[in-house]
Amino acid sequence: MSLNPVKKKLLNFLGSLLIKPGVTLLCKSLRINIINNNVPDELYKNHKNFIVAFWHGTMIVPWFIQNKKNMAALVSQSKDGDLLTKLLTNWNYKVVRGSSSSGGEAALESLMELTMQNYSVAITPDGPRGPKKKFKAGAVVLAKKTNLPLVLLGAGYRRKIILKSWDRFKIPYFFSEVNIICSDPVYIDKNLDYDKTSEMILKCEVQLNDLQKQAGIFG
Repeated sequence: MSLNPVKKKLLNFLGSLLIKPGVTLLCKSLRINIINNNVPDELYKNHKNFIVAFWHGTMIVPWFIQNKKNMAALVSQSKDGDLLTKLLTNWNYKVVRGSSSSGGEAALESLMELTMQNYSVAITPDGPRGPKKKFKAGAVVLAKKTNLPLVLLGAGYRRKIILKSWDRFKIPYFFSEVNIICSDPVYIDKNLDYDKTSEMILKCEVQLNDLQKQAGIFG
C-alpha cells in the first residue's frame, strides 16, 4: 500500500531529523581499523589538501572519518542527496551539488575554487546512480586540474545490513568492526591527453576495487 503525500512528507521530515544524530551515534560506536597507512591524516597534518575517492555503497564511514579535515563533498542533486547534504553539513563539510548527469561542469568549477581555499574534496566516483564500482572521470579530472594527490579508500564492514539498491549500500551494525585501507597518494599529470587520462581512470578503478577487496577481508 502506498503512502499518501502527507504521510510521506512527514516520514521524510522525521527521517531528516533523525539521520544526523542516528548516523553520528552509529559511527562513533564502530571499531575502525586503519590498515596500511592513514594517508589522508598524514597529508592533513602536513597542511596538504587532497582528493579522496571511495565507492558509493560503502560511504558512511569514509565520510565520517574525514569530517575534521576542512572537507568539501560532491553530492548529487537527487532527493537522497538532500538527506546526505544535511548529514554532511552537520559534519562540517562544504557541500557542492552536482553529478556527471546534472550540473557536473559547474560543480567541478566550484570544487576547484574550494581547493584553492585549502579544502580537500571527497567524491564517490560511481555515484549517484552507478554503474556500481565503475570509476567516473570526476575525481581524476579534478586531481589533474588541481595537481592535488588523489587517495583511494576501501572500506569493509564486518557485520552489516546490505540494501537492495543499485550500489548494494552497506550499513554497519552498531559496534561492528570496520577496516579502512588507503592507497598511497596518486598524482595525475596535468599534461595527460584524453587517452592517457582514460587509462588513469581505469587504473584507479582497478586499484580501488582491489583496496575494497582487501578491506573486506577479516581475520
